Amino acid sequence: MEHEEVRIRRGRRSGLTLIIAIHSRALGPAAGGIRLRRYPDWRDGLTDALRLSEAMTAKNAAAGLGFGGGKSVIALEPGTELTPARREAALLDLGELIESFDGSYFGGPDVGTGPDDMAVVHRETPRVFCLPESSGGVGSSSAPTALGVFESLLAGAAHVFGSDSLRGRTVVISGLGSVGGLLARQVADAGARVVVSDVDESKRTADHEWVTPEKALRTPADILVPAAVGGVLTPELVPELSAPLIVGPANNQLTGDAVAGELAARGIVWIPDFVASAGGVVYVLLREVEGLGHEDALDRVRAIGVTVSRVLDTASANGTTPLREAQSLVDARLISAR
Repeated sequence: MEHEEVRIRRGRRSGLTLIIAIHSRALGPAAGGIRLRRYPDWRDGLTDALRLSEAMTAKNAAAGLGFGGGKSVIALEPGTELTPARREAALLDLGELIESFDGSYFGGPDVGTGPDDMAVVHRETPRVFCLPESSGGVGSSSAPTALGVFESLLAGAAHVFGSDSLRGRTVVISGLGSVGGLLARQVADAGARVVVSDVDESKRTADHEWVTPEKALRTPADILVPAAVGGVLTPELVPELSAPLIVGPANNQLTGDAVAGELAARGIVWIPDFVASAGGVVYVLLREVEGLGHEDALDRVRAIGVTVSRVLDTASANGTTPLREAQSLVDARLISAR
């Protein structure tokens, strides 16, 4: 499927490059996060927006949500100074651009942004999620995202090891952001030995074992959790992986779909990221759009584990990959909406 629409603007206040990519609105208005990140060139930000918006179509469809896929990027090029005033200006610029879609795209937090930033965007458009609780929103979506990944991890463990117990298992978490940090505590509380890594050395504590980012993905483990940037699972890396189960919140973990087949050929079960990481968007959209209560929305997040089990069982029965079966689930939903 080609993208439906892409808009690129130079912010009138900030002078920064703003990109909104809409992949699909077949199931409803597009929804996807607002990423503020440095890139070697603004075109790299465009590539990111295109890939991530397509992933949001899959994520929303697999989760059974009535939303399509979109993504915003505020691209910071080398040498760009982002003062607090310029940051605010860029968020206001993006709010204007979101509003120009007349309700067919909704934004929310992503890498580099959070609920307080959404409050700034909200000054220019109501089409934004995850406002701070003090402003009437649900706040950060990190906790439900982590919960969805944790339920996916348990479902994967039951499939691979015959039990969802993590006691005695070694879990390596690459990336200690807001979601990775929560996951580290969850799997540790479940009895796992936890090894963590992050580019920010200040996150190193005595709570968990530590490895450098360069070694994290290759560290011997039962379960590997990519929780930082995407594009980390490459054809070159596959032969060096030891973990029989890979599941995490990082978006676009594979450098290409063919890597899923290479992982499967080595007996490694990879749970598609667009299924495992949907907890945040499920929770937020159910709370802020459908008006569900907190516990009811969390129950829907926990149901991601059921979806993962179905995908893994179907892949085993059909002799395919979890990616293939998850994509079939997405395709069926998109076709039914036509």
